[in-house]
Amino acid sequence: MGTHVIKMPDIGEGIAQVELVEWFVNVGDIINEDQVVADVMTDKATVEIPSPVSGKVLALGGQPGEVMAVGSELIRIEVEGNGNHVDAPQAKAPEPVAAAPQAAPEPRREAPQPSAQHTAAPIAPREAHDKPLASPAVRKRALDAGIELRYVHGSGPAGRILHEDLDAFISKPQSSAGQAPGGYARRSDSEQVPVIGLRRKIAQRMQDAKRRVAHFSYVEEIDVTAIEALRQQLNSRHGESRGKLTLLPFLVRAMVVALRDFPQINATYDDEAQVITRHGAVHVGIATQGDNGLMVPVLRHAEAGSLWANASEIARVAQAARSNKATREELTGSTITLTSLGALGGIVSTPVVNTPEVAIVGVNRMVERPVVIDGQIVVRKMMNLSSSFDHRVVDGMDAALFIQAVRGLLEQPACLFVE
Repeated sequence: MGTHVIKMPDIGEGIAQVELVEWFVNVGDIINEDQVVADVMTDKATVEIPSPVSGKVLALGGQPGEVMAVGSELIRIEVEGNGNHVDAPQAKAPEPVAAAPQAAPEPRREAPQPSAQHTAAPIAPREAHDKPLASPAVRKRALDAGIELRYVHGSGPAGRILHEDLDAFISKPQSSAGQAPGGYARRSDSEQVPVIGLRRKIAQRMQDAKRRVAHFSYVEEIDVTAIEALRQQLNSRHGESRGKLTLLPFLVRAMVVALRDFPQINATYDDEAQVITRHGAVHVGIATQGDNGLMVPVLRHAEAGSLWANASEIARVAQAARSNKATREELTGSTITLTSLGALGGIVSTPVVNTPEVAIVGVNRMVERPVVIDGQIVVRKMMNLSSSFDHRVVDGMDAALFIQAVRGLLEQPACLFVE
């Protein structure tokens, strides 16, 4: 028998270190060639690390959240034959990193098999101090539904509770032993959540953006009655053959047209080199919320796409981001960002500029309300745009004029297509 050592690979782009996000194997596991053993994260994307060999896991080289240098030892595997590693004479073998006290997860690429025990027996809750693994989105759903996650069986890696697990728990009646305590019960529990992986990257980027960028926000009210009527008409006539349109591709089109007159807003700023780059191409970052946090996949060359082409690409890259399948290229290179909370959009927001960009356009909730037009009170569909800019690059007047241009295009949608 021999030892095969997998070292932290060089992922490219001059990256010298990466963060270990999650292990999918434990010490003692038997693994197969090409099985994913860990996720690591660069500044731009999450990368899966597969094993090039089959064998038994001898040692893990770090814990989730640890930043590791490229070339450092990631994992040791006992293999048939000589392997690729021989310890130096009289050298002490590295101490294995203790595995977390949890059940070994199913291999990522195999669907979890149903267990008769889980389908037939009542749910056995975790101990009160045994904190379940779950994303912030799952935790919020559980809190809103009054469910304690320690009663929910997790089918994800390392017992992580997924949205599907929460759906299954909600859909079936619970025994009295498996019910969460009433909403007025006194609680003394607390939870510590390590800031690692994507959440750490988000925190670092937001902190850096607020520290370095001179933010200011501008809010404008827009009458979207006409653009909504056009959208519904196009969906009625072409939805089956071309796909349904949301409001986002219309907003992208309005931004593309308005940016022709405001090139200083479709720009990136290298504040260390003191250089502003104005871009002819409009690469729109689409802020996308996933289970693990906020990501910004990129709609490239929005200036060259039709409504349906841009709508299809927005859906594709957003889904890739939510499922952690987006590539580094799909998550980098945006020149301006569009962010929307959909029906949760509220009245006003103050989005954070996605550096090194200098502008972000935020979409608030659409509502019907009475407005006065030509002295008459009429019901119109209204929506606010809450946008933020880097005041080091964009003057307040230019920001206001840009958003007013977007407003005019959306309120007179025929102008979107007049060249």
